[in-house]
Amino acid sequence: MKIATIRTAEGTRAARLDDGGYVPLDAPDAGALLEREGWADAAAAASGDALGPDTALAPVVPQPRKILCVGLNYRKHILEMGRDLPEHPTLFAKFAEALIGPADDIQLAPESSAVDWEAELALVIGRTVRRATEREAADAIAGFTVMNDVTMRDWQFRTREWLQGKTFEGTTPLGPVLVTPDELPGGVRPALSITCRVNGEETQSADTSDLVFDPVDLVRYASTIVTLRPGDVLATGTPGGVGHARKPPRYLAGGDTVVTEVEGIGRLENTARTA
Repeated sequence: MKIATIRTAEGTRAARLDDGGYVPLDAPDAGALLEREGWADAAAAASGDALGPDTALAPVVPQPRKILCVGLNYRKHILEMGRDLPEHPTLFAKFAEALIGPADDIQLAPESSAVDWEAELALVIGRTVRRATEREAADAIAGFTVMNDVTMRDWQFRTREWLQGKTFEGTTPLGPVLVTPDELPGGVRPALSITCRVNGEETQSADTSDLVFDPVDLVRYASTIVTLRPGDVLATGTPGGVGHARKPPRYLAGGDTVVTEVEGIGRLENTARTA
């Protein structure tokens, strides 16, 4: 099943994506839907007139309580950044204000001259979990979506803490849909390809077999620190090919188009614009 958050004249609405379009659901967005007991059965059973494929989309979870991200989780990316493979996941956070829809503009803050792309597979939590066992962690994954962890590198590396470079407002596309694990090869440990293209040039290409810590590992680890709740987003890290690692480095400029795609889930297509 594929779940989206659509934009309507009355506000946002959760919707199920079928071949015929988006079937509106009885929830204001996908995050609110996931908070309801039996959400999957209710979403699958919903009927009604479908909206067309050109329907405007919001971030698939517009207001998650938590957005946890993992740095340095693809082997090749770790090596290109000149680091050793980690013993534990490197976690940082974003705030909901950073999120944009799958076709919205990426806001280039005038304070940064080093805006970089980071294609990522993200998971969305579907049930409350704390100190999860492997089985509990797997059961807590409602599905997967696509994210680009757009990063202001000059701000990220001002200090050893990354937060300030990772959560500028209006920078982080999330969507287009949440896909439940039963529709993906590998289920909660999906075997998927991931790509990023900037102005049509392929800059990142990898598959999730290169992950150091898989989605179930990450839910177990993060839930040891804090309770994970329905609608929380956990981004699993970016593969090699980021602009900062190039020689010389390459960063986004106004008018650049960024296409982020994960096999079996969908694509984000965003244009960088000066804020």
